[in-house]
Amino acid sequence: MNVPSPKSPVRRRLLRAALSTGLLGGAAPLVARAAAPRRILMITYRGRTEVEDGFLEYLRAQGREPDIVHRDVGQDIRRLPAILDEIPALAPDLIYTWGTPVTLGVAGTWRDPDPSGRVGSIPVVFALVSAPVAAGIVPSLTQQGRGVTGAVHVVPTETQVKAMAAYREFDRVGLLYSTTEPNSRAIAAEMDALCAGTRRTAIHRHFKLDAAGRPTSEGLARLIAELREEGAQWFYLVPDTFLGTVYDQVIPASIEQRLPTFGVTELAVRKFSALTGLVSRYRSVGRLAAVKAEAILYEDVPADRIPIETLKRFALLINLHTAKSLGGFYPPIEMLNYADVITQAPALARHIG
Repeated sequence: MNVPSPKSPVRRRLLRAALSTGLLGGAAPLVARAAAPRRILMITYRGRTEVEDGFLEYLRAQGREPDIVHRDVGQDIRRLPAILDEIPALAPDLIYTWGTPVTLGVAGTWRDPDPSGRVGSIPVVFALVSAPVAAGIVPSLTQQGRGVTGAVHVVPTETQVKAMAAYREFDRVGLLYSTTEPNSRAIAAEMDALCAGTRRTAIHRHFKLDAAGRPTSEGLARLIAELREEGAQWFYLVPDTFLGTVYDQVIPASIEQRLPTFGVTELAVRKFSALTGLVSRYRSVGRLAAVKAEAILYEDVPADRIPIETLKRFALLINLHTAKSLGGFYPPIEMLNYADVITQAPALARHIG
């Protein structure tokens, strides 16, 4: 039977209880069966997703039954401080975070860690963070220097560009993202560099900010129209947390402009009818994060010794209904031999086709 690490909050509580009752001074040892299940504080951005499903499925398949405490910020990062205030009472053995804003709010940057002062030495495992180095979460994917690790879900930008060009060659690509998200700015800069090296051009548009400095969908249709007017042949859906919350507005507007969308998340193509995308499956990302959590909680491996990784295999998704809606923007026939082709119109697409 597994026993908590001596450094874990659960173990510390058990030791204090044993000292207060005199167990450690007598003949009766502290037995493993007295240990409570490992506790994971799971903090998500927009409710439970298939990432969390994969995370929990993996742990249960290994016979692990941690105590899960789920908290969600409901797409409003201002709710995070109240959740962090619960940490001392919850005493989690590990914190799971979804997305870059939540991860930064919990762990901070490697230069300015633990902004709330509540996390301390509790290990953090993230999922759905697209650029942890560029966002400042860690200085390196393999030498983090602190108790943070996780699973990156985004396929490298260079590989994405090659996939777009294989579907249909282009000279100009449009981007729309939040200037408040460091990961989005980093990906946009990568796209600029890649385009410069291949004589292409990236056209940038930014979400407007409200009075509190938060991105808003105000004028969204106009921004997408401007991308088309400036000659964008693809609309690259940057892995931007806010953008993901308005796919239901962004993708119909892009179809109206006859602007094909290339998604970097499974959700964008499968649920919200982006044309195509080279993606990491959400459940697989969750399982990869769970492998790291298992090593920390049950094998006593320090988080800073567990590399941050992306999946080794990706899926190319093509939504043929959207291709038809775009006036027959179909892929090369050979691409259909290895792509995951979506032929049934999702509910959203039925309203925009």
